[in-house]
Amino acid sequence: MLNQTPRLPGEAKLRYTDATFNIVEKGDFVVCAVTGKQIPLTELRYWSIDLQQPYADAAAANQAMVTKQDEG
Repeated sequence: MLNQTPRLPGEAKLRYTDATFNIVEKGDFVVCAVTGKQIPLTELRYWSIDLQQPYADAAAANQAMVTKQDEG
């Protein structure tokens, strides 16, 4: 069984695609998969389509890709 952290109040659930994201469940923010920082949807610029994860900034996105390469 997949162990997922419960969503925070106000946290959106998104589906990430090539150039945009689709809102699956409404909310005001998502949580960065690397830093844990809350990212307002209006400021979300970085995500992984393959991992379906949001990132707070380019450095966090890069760290996620480096970690993925090290694991794979």
